[in-house]
Amino acid sequence: MDFSELEASISNDASPIRAARQLLKERYNADAEAFRQGADVRALVHSRSSTLDTVLALIWNRYAFATSRDISLIAVGGYGRGELHPHSDIDLLILTCNGIEEGCQEDLGAFITLLWDLKLDIGHSVRSIEESLSAAREDVTILTNLLETRTIAGPDELRDELSHQVYSDAISSDRDYFIAKREEQIRRHAKYGDTEYNLEPNVKGSPGALRDIQTIGWITKRHFGLQNIADLTRFSILTEEEHQILLQGETFLWRLRYGLQLIADRNENRLLFDHQRSLAEMLGYKDEGNRLGVELMMQSYYRTVLALAELADVILQYYDEAILGSGNDDDILPLNKRFQIRNYYIEAVNNQVFAYAPYAIMEIFVLMAQHPEIKGIRATTIRSLRAHRHLIDDAFRSDLAVTSLFMELLRTPHALDQTLSAMKKYNVLGRYLPEFGQIIGQMQHDLFHIYTVDAHTMRVIRNMVRLDSAEARDEYPLASRLIHRLPKLETLYIAGLYHDVAKGRGGDHSELGAIDAEEFCGRHHLSERDTQLVSWLVENHLLMSMTAQRKDISDPDIIHGFARSVPSQVHLDYLYVLTVCDISATNPKLWNTWRASLLRQLYIETKRALRRGSETPVDRHEWVRATQSEAREILHAQNMTDEQIDGIWDTLDEDYFLQDSTVDIAWQTAAIIRHGDDPDPLVLIRDTRGGPTDGYSQIIIYMSDRVDLFAATTAVLEQLNLNIVDARISSSEGPFSISSYIVLDEKGKPLGIDPARKDRVRSRLIEELDDPEDYPDIIHRRTPRQLKHFAFPTEVTFSNDTVNQRTIIEVVTPDRPGLLARVGQVLLEHRVRLTNAKIATLGERVEDVFFVTDEHGEQIRDPAVCLALQQDLCQMLDDTQ
Repeated sequence: MDFSELEASISNDASPIRAARQLLKERYNADAEAFRQGADVRALVHSRSSTLDTVLALIWNRYAFATSRDISLIAVGGYGRGELHPHSDIDLLILTCNGIEEGCQEDLGAFITLLWDLKLDIGHSVRSIEESLSAAREDVTILTNLLETRTIAGPDELRDELSHQVYSDAISSDRDYFIAKREEQIRRHAKYGDTEYNLEPNVKGSPGALRDIQTIGWITKRHFGLQNIADLTRFSILTEEEHQILLQGETFLWRLRYGLQLIADRNENRLLFDHQRSLAEMLGYKDEGNRLGVELMMQSYYRTVLALAELADVILQYYDEAILGSGNDDDILPLNKRFQIRNYYIEAVNNQVFAYAPYAIMEIFVLMAQHPEIKGIRATTIRSLRAHRHLIDDAFRSDLAVTSLFMELLRTPHALDQTLSAMKKYNVLGRYLPEFGQIIGQMQHDLFHIYTVDAHTMRVIRNMVRLDSAEARDEYPLASRLIHRLPKLETLYIAGLYHDVAKGRGGDHSELGAIDAEEFCGRHHLSERDTQLVSWLVENHLLMSMTAQRKDISDPDIIHGFARSVPSQVHLDYLYVLTVCDISATNPKLWNTWRASLLRQLYIETKRALRRGSETPVDRHEWVRATQSEAREILHAQNMTDEQIDGIWDTLDEDYFLQDSTVDIAWQTAAIIRHGDDPDPLVLIRDTRGGPTDGYSQIIIYMSDRVDLFAATTAVLEQLNLNIVDARISSSEGPFSISSYIVLDEKGKPLGIDPARKDRVRSRLIEELDDPEDYPDIIHRRTPRQLKHFAFPTEVTFSNDTVNQRTIIEVVTPDRPGLLARVGQVLLEHRVRLTNAKIATLGERVEDVFFVTDEHGEQIRDPAVCLALQQDLCQMLDDTQ
């Protein structure tokens, strides 16, 4: 049956449902296939609207009220614009002249019910003209819907009368409507973090996305009474180039939205990880070298919304002046021969400033930095800037006036991140530093890096600037002190600007970035000393975080090795500040007190090592003796005898005295002595204050040594919804062992806020661990949605620590509930003992390091054993993804 026959059936059959469903389905499928074949999305969006027009009009005309001149079926909102994506809401207004006529109520109810039976996502209201106008006065959302209307069925005179009054000041003044829509946009942007760079952006609501375009359209229609945003060119508000940017940006976002709704099969506007890869494939994005097709698609998205955000600034600023500033005198403050401030916005004195003085392209941002009262750049100057950006070429980049201005910008105390972000927004920074331009909008398809590379870089700079604030002194106490000791802040800013600039090129981005940074320093006439420092920082910007998170920093040999990599105390200070700012800018969940304590401990120990000289490492035996002596004094003060103390310590190996503070060692030893011969496990739980575990809960377990202790304990802790961030089992020559676990609850809080829960944890551990035959089942909790879309094969590598006589197993695998318990189960099956573990979760990616021995306390030297252990770990972890 062709479309004309289906339309006839909708009009004439006893029930139109079968024919209407078939018509909608066939048109939907035809349009979907056309989209997949590359058809014009604008035509398809209007086609969907036209199809609904036809079906709704045919069904409407089946009812007696269709002949009335006092009732109409009106499309409003997006449908009123004639724009429907595959699963868009269909907003309808049943408009009457003076209310519903007698006898129509039942038919109207049947009409709406029939639409619901068709499974259409209908939003409808039934109002008279006066009721519609009253609702519009009270609710700006209703008013906005009524700015965009079309008559689907019935007399058009009703809609025409409504529209005439909706655009009048009697409903809302031009000023009030502009203020309401501007405030609405501010609230919406705040909802999405005021950034275009969300990991799972909303193509409708995120900053720079479709709603921003629609907001411009609504304000335009209300201000000028226009029906088409393209008509802005007639009023010199948009240049032809700007109109093309707007049109092309909207078309791109429509393609994303159309394809997204086809894949999700619902009214979905969020670019969720669930759909990003499929959408990239549907739209024809393919992998290129080291870049995934999905990353290229998302980069196109980010660059598009960035351009649209710049354009929205221009248009809304025009309306701000035209609507809110109309009739007011301008407040003008001259700055120099080229620039002045008009009503708190900087502007060029004429539109040829950048043509005869190209360096002014850089100068305008320096002036903004020097005058914090400036709110932004005036629209006319933004346009002039855009028109002259082509002047930023190699000669411009090497011009001494320009490079001097850029260095002046870096040295000017102000919110540098905001100025650099403005330079990026207006496409000046990416042109001036082409290597930076390559990373604008570049995402990394994982949960660890939740920002694009350029957005992350701006957050690093922001963190550096914020270190001088009172808030930062609480959040980053050591870094906020060190920032005042750094000889030149501009060298830190340059390192921050370049630390990830080579991401996505292939090769080691740290090494490639160091080369770019060195070239920048040469072009900007930095001294050889400063150049070497910046280059070293960029090349080694991951060194401190990797050492702190993946190595046993309680081992003096690790500290000594790290200290040998750091040329001086100045290098250490810079590196620590850069590392803190980098980690906390990568992912808000990544920076926590545990990582802070690890970095602080590494900094302090390295500082001591540098004072001693890197060629004079700490003597392990001397360190152990000094630790024991200090802890023994504390225990003597508690009336503990040397016989009692040595009875415990003589069974423990040296590692135990390398890893805890003397206060902790004394606390644990005293508790063990008091525990005496009690056969039950001793379980100590306390919240830590100060030191490397500040803000966490520490669980100490002293009990009969068992090879399955780690496996059993991690299974219990994970059943109790506790997150393990550090684990250590100190082996001994006697029958007992001491295990230490640093944990947080599922909300990232220590257990001290819930004393009853602390008691439950203690009781449960004692109950499960007192019987060697009682092995708790590994928990099975649902893996979170986002984690499911970042599965990758587990990697397991082995190395031997010959100094400490242990084997190091590094496990890189996707995160999921119960992971440590599963690792513990495999270690148990192979009779492998764990002595220490470094737990690091980076987004969806876990990078854990386990220090183990065989059951006799020796390194695992047999390659066959290592291979079997590697295979079983990979199989266990990959099978549970």
